[in-house]
Amino acid sequence: MLGVRIGTRPLVDLVGDARASIAERTRSFIFACANPHSLVVAQADEEFRRALNGANVVVADGVGCLWGARLTGATIGPRITGTDFFLAMMGALNQSGGRAFFFGSRPEVLAKLKERCAREFPRVEVGALSPPFGVWPDERNREMIGSIRSFRPDVLWVGMTAPKQEKWVAANAGDLRVPVVGSIGAVFDYYAGFTKRAPRWICDLGLEWLYRLPREPRRLWRRTFVSAPLFFWSVLRERFARQHD
Repeated sequence: MLGVRIGTRPLVDLVGDARASIAERTRSFIFACANPHSLVVAQADEEFRRALNGANVVVADGVGCLWGARLTGATIGPRITGTDFFLAMMGALNQSGGRAFFFGSRPEVLAKLKERCAREFPRVEVGALSPPFGVWPDERNREMIGSIRSFRPDVLWVGMTAPKQEKWVAANAGDLRVPVVGSIGAVFDYYAGFTKRAPRWICDLGLEWLYRLPREPRRLWRRTFVSAPLFFWSVLRERFARQHD
């Protein structure tokens, strides 16, 4: 959709692939999410688009993607959120014992993440690192990668918002040597309790954006009033182009 390959496999299959990658430790399973805003950004940002298409799987995290697929006739889905994959993978790690590393966000968020993980996933050893704000020099980047590698995580969770997190993963995946890498952005704040998630019934109706907008207006107004209309306009253009092929 809009130049990005979006997966069609269920969550259980993705977790199975990720667990196989952990067992083999010879390759990385890279997970990323797509929503209408990120797909609009990827149209104009070639580096971001390449990063998404370089992932092993990009899931439809956002009901808008499903609506867009119906308009264009594309086959995508099911809807899988970053939270869905995060909880499923942490649960899988907890079954046999494992190691997870959180890279991104603020120190206070990471502290709450570690506290909650200790309660809910006691068999998962957790590490965390908050990178500097903005763009950091290559030397600092190498130091942070060294810290991640020395922890030897089974899963690396990256939370720096899109498109920064996906670009960072694409640029550094070969040096990380981590079996599973997931760019999950806002999941850090959700799981740590700094941002309240919409009730399940609102999510099921596809109205989570309406719940979140008045709570995070500075962050979400552009996505809602600029990216969303651009997304549906682009989707309609794609549909017309397919009809005339």
